[in-house]
Amino acid sequence: MVKKERNKQSSQHVSSTASRSCTKNLCGGHNEDNNLIDQDPPAPSAREPGGWRAVKYILGNESFEKLASMSLVGNLTLYLQSKYNIGGVVVVNIVSIWSGSSNIASLAGAFISDTYLGRFRTLLFGSVASLLGMGTMTLTAGIPELRPSTCKGPQDCPQPKAGQYACLFAGLGLLAIGAGGIRPCNIGFGADQFDTRTEKGRAQLESFFNWWYFSFTIALIIALTIVVYIQTNVSWVLGFAIPTACFVVSITVFLIGCHTYIYVKPQGSVFSDMVRVISAAFRKRRLGVGPGCCEYEFYDPPLTASDQPQMTKLKRTNRFKFLDKAAIITDPSELHNQEKPKNGWRLCSVQEVEKLKCFLAIFPVWLAGVLCFIPMDQHNTFGVLQALQMDRSIGSHFMIPPGWLNLVTMTSLSIWILVYERIYVPLAKKLAKKDKRLTMTQRIKTGMVMSILCMTMSGIVEKFRRDSALKHGSFVSPISVAFLCPQLVFSGLTEAFASVSIMEFFTMRMPESMRTVAGAIFFLSLSITSYMSALIVNIIHTATKNNQAPWVGGHDLNKNRLEYYYFTIAALGTVNLLYFIFFASKYAEDSYIESERKEVELLDNSIACNSRNPSNKSDSMDEEKGLERHDSN
Repeated sequence: MVKKERNKQSSQHVSSTASRSCTKNLCGGHNEDNNLIDQDPPAPSAREPGGWRAVKYILGNESFEKLASMSLVGNLTLYLQSKYNIGGVVVVNIVSIWSGSSNIASLAGAFISDTYLGRFRTLLFGSVASLLGMGTMTLTAGIPELRPSTCKGPQDCPQPKAGQYACLFAGLGLLAIGAGGIRPCNIGFGADQFDTRTEKGRAQLESFFNWWYFSFTIALIIALTIVVYIQTNVSWVLGFAIPTACFVVSITVFLIGCHTYIYVKPQGSVFSDMVRVISAAFRKRRLGVGPGCCEYEFYDPPLTASDQPQMTKLKRTNRFKFLDKAAIITDPSELHNQEKPKNGWRLCSVQEVEKLKCFLAIFPVWLAGVLCFIPMDQHNTFGVLQALQMDRSIGSHFMIPPGWLNLVTMTSLSIWILVYERIYVPLAKKLAKKDKRLTMTQRIKTGMVMSILCMTMSGIVEKFRRDSALKHGSFVSPISVAFLCPQLVFSGLTEAFASVSIMEFFTMRMPESMRTVAGAIFFLSLSITSYMSALIVNIIHTATKNNQAPWVGGHDLNKNRLEYYYFTIAALGTVNLLYFIFFASKYAEDSYIESERKEVELLDNSIACNSRNPSNKSDSMDEEKGLERHDSN
């Protein structure tokens, strides 16, 4: 039967469709052979995998996963304060460190995905770990012995025991592990479904980033209304059981879409390749690289049939030239007869060198993103504490849950994405007669301005809230919690402009084989942001705790000067904006990449440093266009 099916396929269909299929996956139906011709191609009538057909399942998985995880994030501060009797700086540290650990675990997830499991399996196993973690959190809410007893008064408030802390941290740890598998791979796996060799594929990929954010934002709105309300006003057990069920649905949706996905095989960890490039460049540090480099040859083998289809052969660029030394062939004995290096720690390919250059080139923008994201981190901690000391009543019987405040952030984000994709882009295209989108640098700068406005508004509102509470001599200020809405809107716009753009920048500036790394780097920036927020809080707490009114710390914000902390973050954001405008922004511009390519083309035309194989003259025509594309045909 298999032979008959193969006889019905043309060789062209086999190479274009079967080579993009999974070589080994949990859905079955494919061989483990590296020879793509030996795989079983789909029937001629079957639609090719990938595209929006596959992405809808990936977005569905992401939406339910975010619905589950963010319903915990939005209310974790309140849960720890009300059920574990933890407050003040301690609860801020736990939430910030857990959030940071969840994001930094993305690096480990990216390594495992690229080296061993691939993006599909890593996503699946990460989802299972998150399911177990959420189940553990449900147990802490349902079994009284797993948490301390309820406070009987300000002076009689039992703290958690070691075993209770262990159970809590076990649940949070499993959630962090799951996030480490899901976050770096979800973006990359979705990007794999589009053919970026075509203009249509690149446009679809750009829209994918916005819709990726939009889809899980809708899930967040549901989580922060229904689930958070149930947690706060009905039952923590039921409120945690619902996210647990959502993880089950998430995994189910993801598996249903198995037959539609494009699977990319693990290519090995780029992190180990980067270390080898640094080692080889250091060993050859005395070699010169420049206009007089004709005496040297560069190791730049062509892509082979075993490489992934759609893979881009990177052009040697003129940045970080000292790293080019790692690819210089100083002696023919460095190569085997098969034209492969005898020692990968002494000789690396131009492709490996260029991947490290790509990684280094995004660092200036990465640093700007870390500082830009700090305001977004405040509303799950201090924002919740502010809401607890404001008037949250609607009528005489209903109290707004503090976790609902994130609805304002998510709604503003969603509205902007809809306006941008459905109104601005079509209108601009109609007027300009071409696809006209805001540039990446424009969006990032706008996001940074929004983050500054967010913290400035937060400080103004906090001063107003505190003064009102002290004037009335009450713990809860009579000021309505609605006064927090402007700062939350600015926070949502910060995410809509800066977060989406920086995530897109990382993915688009990395080659296809590094998309998982790009996702990990994005979430690493969020991780560093959380750790930096915790560090700033602890530094300010230590520096001001002996003041008559310390800036942060304690259970009563009326005894603090939290507005000073907010204004400090706004000042840091202003410095970051200037840094981006005058330095980092050039790395996010397309003209920067194009200028580098032109420099290298002139260099190659003048000195012909890499003429090791004269038979590859036809390749040079492709290289003059900037990139050499590999086709399995």
